[in-house]
Amino acid sequence: MADTFQKLAAIRGMNDVLPGDAARWERLESLVRDWLRSYGYRNLRTPVLEYTRLFTRGIGEVTDIVEKEMYSFTDSLNGDSLTMRPEFTAGIVRATIEHSLIYDRPQRVFAIGPVFRHERPQRGRYRQFHQIDVEALGFAGPDIDAELILMLARLWKILGLTDIRLELNSLGSAEERLAHREALIAYLEGFKDQLDEDGQRRLYTNPLRVLDTKNPALQQIADDAPRLLDFLGEASRAHFDGVRRRLDDAGIAYRINPRLVRGLDYYNLTVFEWVTDRLGAQGTVCGGGRYDGLIQLLGGKPAPAVGFAIGMERLLDLWTQAAEQEAEPECDVYVVHQGEAASLRAAAVAETLRDAGLDVVLHCGAGKFGAQMKRADASGAAFAVILGDDEIAAGQATVKDLRQAAQPGADNQRRLPFDGLAEALVDALAAG
Repeated sequence: MADTFQKLAAIRGMNDVLPGDAARWERLESLVRDWLRSYGYRNLRTPVLEYTRLFTRGIGEVTDIVEKEMYSFTDSLNGDSLTMRPEFTAGIVRATIEHSLIYDRPQRVFAIGPVFRHERPQRGRYRQFHQIDVEALGFAGPDIDAELILMLARLWKILGLTDIRLELNSLGSAEERLAHREALIAYLEGFKDQLDEDGQRRLYTNPLRVLDTKNPALQQIADDAPRLLDFLGEASRAHFDGVRRRLDDAGIAYRINPRLVRGLDYYNLTVFEWVTDRLGAQGTVCGGGRYDGLIQLLGGKPAPAVGFAIGMERLLDLWTQAAEQEAEPECDVYVVHQGEAASLRAAAVAETLRDAGLDVVLHCGAGKFGAQMKRADASGAAFAVILGDDEIAAGQATVKDLRQAAQPGADNQRRLPFDGLAEALVDALAAG
């Protein structure tokens, strides 16, 4: 007896995107690419696989991503430790250094694609998910920080999203963070017995992350902790005030959140998040900030940088809630045919229509006219081009306007000569 093959399914937290949904993804990606081009950002593509040490160095060993969530493995051919990227920034900075991108002039770049983290799947959080990552490399002033935030406000407007709020903070300089860190550790030591396992583990390694706790029992402790904003020096405060002044001038509302942190040593000055209540527990739609120390940390010459990342799945969820998305048509024209001569001519007609710039689906396989017309309706096409023995004999095609098909008494069918068919359909689609 042959072995029974177990039915396969996708890996948990790694989801298929079926054709109907993929059309919405493509629409959103197209809008995003147009938006990024309008601000002068250009696409940079990095490999999915990088050396693990890039992320342990770039993200930090005492982080949830590195400690718990990375998909890492040893290359069986040479013993290298490799990791599927858990985020884009480290890889983009590595590429920037490797190819000396910013030593002639600053760069505005973006990447869109999948990233991988082994965490508990839930709404808006998956093991393979997608990010829009935007980086401004080589820019030092508060103007670029503010521009990134203004860019995002424009994107929400383009997509019709209204329930997204901006939270803002400053992490100051390394010296200011060190002074705050010492005060924070001293403060938290007074509550050591009340800290949860994560809080106690991070107390001396990454105390800023204790402030970002989601544990309700620790909220008051975090609220009363020393604020980094109170440790900012003149230059850091001037930078933060410069960002705020530009946001105020543009009419962008925000809330200063002293507990908004990143917890990595290379982050400095401006940090921000756009958050919503429309996605349940996964309320952060976009997070960003300045990371002037990362390029040098990864081996490059010191250079400033700032950027942000948006979760595509969360953005798509919000966009779908904001406005019902119409189904994307498979084609402009669906070609229906019956009989050997009509089948041969239909293939030639379909190619002529494609030459004219139309998207065309040619019915393949046998089928009665009724069944083929059902396929044409289901395709979302604007027109069906119908060929049978009568059409071949007359040198004409029957064109049915499928958009008018549901209107009683509509004159939605006509005959057109083959020679003028493409031009007539192009004009009709343009007019429609």
